[in-house]
Amino acid sequence: MLPAPSILLVDDDIDDQEIFTSALAFIDPSIICSIVPNGMEGIRLLKNAVSMPDLVFLDLNMPLMNGIQFLKEAKGISGVKDVPVIIYSTASDIRTIEEAKQAGAHQFITKPEKFSELVGLLHELLYPATK
Repeated sequence: MLPAPSILLVDDDIDDQEIFTSALAFIDPSIICSIVPNGMEGIRLLKNAVSMPDLVFLDLNMPLMNGIQFLKEAKGISGVKDVPVIIYSTASDIRTIEEAKQAGAHQFITKPEKFSELVGLLHELLYPATK
């Protein structure tokens, strides 16, 4: 069995945090997920991390530091350059997607409306070989 991935979720919406962590627990209760409510807290966590997360899920619309600003700053932190950052947002317009990818996003996913869709999406992203 594959080791459980460690994840950083950067999202200010408490409901979205709860749904995300519930989906992860449904997939594999041993997945480690750290949550920060904005980009500034995410940057602080990454700068002080003993080890980097395997994946970062990043909302775009947040107070203090939005997702694009976070991406630009995070990619300058030692060890973060190789961590895939997946935009996890309600935004879905082409211009925003392109801006996120140019800033260093690995992938862009729109927050699904159904819990089952989120579970399927996260399972595919976390365990692609077991599809």
